[in-house]
Amino acid sequence: MRIILTGADGQLGHDLRRTLDQHDLIPFTLDDLDITDFSSVVKKIEEVGPEIVVNCAAYTDVDGCESNKVLAYQVNAGGPQNLAIACEMAGAALLQVSTDFIFDGSKGSPYQEFDLPNPLSVYGLSKLAGEKYVSSLTNRYYIVRTAWLYGQSGNNFVKSILKIAGEKEKLQIVDDQIGSPTFTYDLAERIADIITSKGYGIYHVVNGGQCSWYDFGKKILEIAGLEREVEPISSNDLDRPAKRPKYSVLDDLSLRLRGFSSLRSWEAGLVAYFKES
Repeated sequence: MRIILTGADGQLGHDLRRTLDQHDLIPFTLDDLDITDFSSVVKKIEEVGPEIVVNCAAYTDVDGCESNKVLAYQVNAGGPQNLAIACEMAGAALLQVSTDFIFDGSKGSPYQEFDLPNPLSVYGLSKLAGEKYVSSLTNRYYIVRTAWLYGQSGNNFVKSILKIAGEKEKLQIVDDQIGSPTFTYDLAERIADIITSKGYGIYHVVNGGQCSWYDFGKKILEIAGLEREVEPISSNDLDRPAKRPKYSVLDDLSLRLRGFSSLRSWEAGLVAYFKES
């Protein structure tokens, strides 16, 4: 397939360039294509003539979105809107990457694709708005919600923990937020499968199991062979601008309904990440 990949220099984009390399892949960074520029989006998609556009471009600074609300909606909502319109005009499909932050965390059990969203933050609200544009403006779409991403490219929680551990003997990590840590390479592999299936719709794609940031941090240190004191703290102690869901574990029901296997456990994904590092 001929595929346009936006956000190609990000964590997920980096791994999608590997898992989609058997296709005719055209990767775009922000310098190549600003998805908030409607005329540029229409022109690029018309020129390239892709069968599908995979959109990984996003404003992912959760706290930054609170103070930059207009930018958050321009990128996370307006960008997908532009892509959806352009894809519909060109007869191309669109895959939009979304987030667990569209949920409020009050359910108490893993969220399925059919659960009602209720974002707590501007980031979550803007990403949900992007989903709504995609699902209403084009007929051939995939929405892939994922969570707690880490990969070899870019900044992430794993790299932050290792950096702090290199500077301090004691770490403080939040223990009252539960989610699904996800290795971007595993996510990229499943996205590659999904876009060849023509099974349009909404998918949750995360590594299996669940843990707190505290559990995740301790496992990172364990695999890295670093002995550090780790103190669990409340998310309220951090006084961050954006509210986070307390429990945002995602259930991959749609994947299983389509006959796909679930991703390996988050622990196995983390081990694989370290083997690649």
